[in-house]
Amino acid sequence: MLISGARRLWQWRGFIAETIRRDFAARNAGTAGVWNFVQPLAQIAVYILIFSHVMQARLPGSADTFAYGIFICAGLLPWQLFADTVNRSTQMFVEYGVQIKKAAFPRSALLLTVTGSAFVNFVIVWCFFMLATASVGRFPGVTLLAVVPLLVLLLAMAAALGLLLAVLNVYLRDVGALIATVMPFLFWLTPIVWPLQIVPAAWHPVLQANPLTGVVTALQSAVLHQQWPHWGMLWPAVAFTVVTGVLAVVYYRKWSPGLADEL
Repeated sequence: MLISGARRLWQWRGFIAETIRRDFAARNAGTAGVWNFVQPLAQIAVYILIFSHVMQARLPGSADTFAYGIFICAGLLPWQLFADTVNRSTQMFVEYGVQIKKAAFPRSALLLTVTGSAFVNFVIVWCFFMLATASVGRFPGVTLLAVVPLLVLLLAMAAALGLLLAVLNVYLRDVGALIATVMPFLFWLTPIVWPLQIVPAAWHPVLQANPLTGVVTALQSAVLHQQWPHWGMLWPAVAFTVVTGVLAVVYYRKWSPGLADEL
């Protein structure tokens, strides 16, 4: 089934690529597109320059003036990719309801469209972040290669969760509001703006059970400390992705025939 599904998506690759292009163009049309990139660039400037020199914020255990700003950006930008993918995936069947009713195409192609569009936006902002690290002499170097599998895992987590929530959201429209409420809590339970070592040791097992913790800390270590990930720390993320992905596929196959009628 998975092989046949993948083969069908490959046959629709042109449709998926064009939909990603149109979605990216629509989201970044006119002045909206300028602000979509100005805002994250302003965040990078604030965290790396203002936090470092004006507020003189320091990462615990580090005398590097730029460490805290780079630490935040290395966690915040991937988090925004995850959150954007989950939030848009949750609404994708409702958002594309008209197309689902009128045209015959693989519904799962919408997940690739949403994920691809979010990833394109992320790559552009991430490149500016890397330029900022290079400008202050903190470019991560060869360990930047570790970012690739970590981002693949992050996107897989977001896509699996997004597909499950998208199906549920068709039948339970409060799912979108629930996710909007939960996301801020998940943000602060992930070591994005605070390092894990400042948290009491008794709380470490709880925080490390968060599937995002291992991925975010690995990204921060690769960018800031030029350290290769401890791959064993990523098992919660892998387990979450597998379990959520299986549930998403099961519910999608069960309820997808009635999506058009419900929409």
